[in-house]
Amino acid sequence: MYYLYANLMEMIRYKRVTKTLELEQILALQKENFKSSLSYDEIQKEGFVTVAHSLDVLKKMNDKCAHIIAKDDDFVVGYALVMLKEFKDEISVLTAMFETAQKLLGDQRYVAMGQICISKNYRRKGIFKGLYNFYKKELNHEFDCLLTEVATNNIRSLNAHKSVGFEVLKTQISDDISWELICWNWR
Repeated sequence: MYYLYANLMEMIRYKRVTKTLELEQILALQKENFKSSLSYDEIQKEGFVTVAHSLDVLKKMNDKCAHIIAKDDDFVVGYALVMLKEFKDEISVLTAMFETAQKLLGDQRYVAMGQICISKNYRRKGIFKGLYNFYKKELNHEFDCLLTEVATNNIRSLNAHKSVGFEVLKTQISDDISWELICWNWR
């Protein structure tokens, strides 16, 4: 199933990951936007990603519940990773998020957005909201809410998440990083 978004000259398709090539393109986009790859000014202006995934972990996660991507022609230009609770121990920096979520959300059925990123040339075109709208459309029948963490100092990302509907549940420190645990209630 595809969701189309026409924006000026691009035709963006939102879909679930079905190919290894799409996972590899996610990793390439992730590498370009990893905090250590960016200047201080880029971090302040554009935001950053904190976690580096391996192809193996990304594939395992995708096999259980396919990731959400935005494509322009054959290229992944944005992604929002889907992370089920069973992967909480695969990425150590996210373990605390899942432990806190269990305490705060109890029996609610939640899924974690493992990371979101948009290619620099495609920012400010509505793709961030497009990814999240497609995410909700695809998964709201299985889950009550969407949970994620954003580094407290990643102001651009935090404000973007709040504009979609996320609310801060708690601020916590994990691996010497201050995180905002945020949730988007779909009910």
